[in-house]
Amino acid sequence: MGRDDHKIRNVGPKSAAWLRQVGVRTHADLLRLGAVEAFMKVKRAGFRPSLNLLYALAGAIEDCHWAELSDERKSALVLAVESAEAANPIKTRWQKQAERSERGSERPAETSEEHEAPEAPGLFDDPDAGAHED
Repeated sequence: MGRDDHKIRNVGPKSAAWLRQVGVRTHADLLRLGAVEAFMKVKRAGFRPSLNLLYALAGAIEDCHWAELSDERKSALVLAVESAEAANPIKTRWQKQAERSERGSERPAETSEEHEAPEAPGLFDDPDAGAHED
């Protein structure tokens, strides 16, 4: 059977759009990354894929329908995703924002006199004002 290298087996239009957005456009791209890494790229991009996408990607690599994967294979895929998430946890944008805020509040308080920026000249200020003649 001839395979269209631009269409990934088992993947519908919504999942295909997610995959395209993370750089997985062809079956060859999927083979290069593997099912778990491609799935993780989709998750890290902020999409919320179900495990069916993981199984679909594995099925595409193994050239079978995702429902034909054994329970053992599906379990191994889930464990691989859990391991990838544990090694590099996925944070929501809210978690990232909270961490940035916490880091910002940990800085020592500075007095405004010590670090006050000089006032920028206004539109109608004399550009030569304050210049010293030698």
